[in-house]
Amino acid sequence: MYKSILIPTDGSEFAAKGVETGLSLARSFGAKVTLLMVSEPLPTYVGLEATAMSAIFVDYDKIQAESAAAVLAAAKRKADDLGVAAETHYVSRSQPADAILATVKTHGNDLIVMASHGRRGVRRLILGSQTAEVLAQSTVPVLVVR
Repeated sequence: MYKSILIPTDGSEFAAKGVETGLSLARSFGAKVTLLMVSEPLPTYVGLEATAMSAIFVDYDKIQAESAAAVLAAAKRKADDLGVAAETHYVSRSQPADAILATVKTHGNDLIVMASHGRRGVRRLILGSQTAEVLAQSTVPVLVVR
């Protein structure tokens, strides 16, 4: 049914449910998997010197890349243990929904399996919902795991 599944993760306990479900589906369908992690842009502040901001960005990018490598390596080991063909992909300084939608286009995925943090009401409005954004804009089916 599905041949290429995108599984975004942020390394959280909630996202782990999406990874587990996505890998299980991929195994059942004989599909390959793209494991994705995205780091959001670092907010900039008026008043900081350009050299100070540059140093902050370098440290931020390094820390985020190291974190992503660790999270993606753990997810890849799970895929390998299940016999699921998987590749990893990291996108830095992007809104997660934008990176998820762009990755689907560039990797040709035909299903997205992602977790929802399940926020409601004012918390959802304040924090936003990357899952809702993906659902609203995706051109491929999205399975939301809670």
